[in-house]
Amino acid sequence: LPAAILATTVLLAAPAQANLLDPVVDILPPLPIPYSSSTETACADADPQCLTDTIDEMQRRADALVATCDHDAVFAIAYLRVTQEVGRAIDEGIYDDEAWLRHQDAVFAEDYFQAIDAWHAGHKKDVPQAWRIALQAADDGSVSALGNFMLAMNAHINRDFSYVLAGVGLTAPDGSSHKPDHNRFNARLDALYHPVFAEMADRLDPTFDDIDLGPLDEEAVGAIMRGWREFVWRNAEQLALAKTPLQKMIAKQQIETYATTQALMYRTLFAVGPGQRQARDAFCAARS
Repeated sequence: LPAAILATTVLLAAPAQANLLDPVVDILPPLPIPYSSSTETACADADPQCLTDTIDEMQRRADALVATCDHDAVFAIAYLRVTQEVGRAIDEGIYDDEAWLRHQDAVFAEDYFQAIDAWHAGHKKDVPQAWRIALQAADDGSVSALGNFMLAMNAHINRDFSYVLAGVGLTAPDGSSHKPDHNRFNARLDALYHPVFAEMADRLDPTFDDIDLGPLDEEAVGAIMRGWREFVWRNAEQLALAKTPLQKMIAKQQIETYATTQALMYRTLFAVGPGQRQARDAFCAARS
């Protein structure tokens, strides 16, 4: 099932509880993927300084975007907070393979930087379609701040993440899967939901956290994010297992089509008029 449908199905079928999808995600075994060395170069040596450098660069970019109330600031802040949490998780020793996480984190961030930089340099044809939709909506002010968040999250997770996972490798040299480490970060994302949404509402757009599902808030967001992350792992498996150019093309097309379809849906769902954009920009300007 597509991730959003899977998340919604489980949410409606089960009683409200923390980490709603964890039992489902944990019992789904990874496919047997032979070990292959990473094809990516960012932080290939897994130096701990890489994460510090990535966070510093994210902070620099987020500060510049917030200062001008650029609508790209929404994802810049959210991604910064997630990356800081990755660092805390590594420091706390929750992962089996910290080097793999540091390498993955740097590659993932590099994809984001490249998409943003290509777009703003005018090289829009070099930007993946899901990112084009997200970044155009930010430039146009055609969606709410929550819409900017969902569009960029979709582009970076549903589109970029599968390529990153396949590139850095899904299997360790000893033959063990990295899937348990991939799953371990799910619970850390839960803790970011309320503080990040509150920060957005305080700094960028007071309507950001207006959607309130009460006690279902965390369960709903957690279920959706787990569904997305499970979906991208499975797409990465298909990329890794592709033996022919045709199989690789089909795997890539599935990723691109899903991310683009989701982007079109979010662009419509979170569309706003000029008055809402003006109110949002005025609110942000008063705090810059």
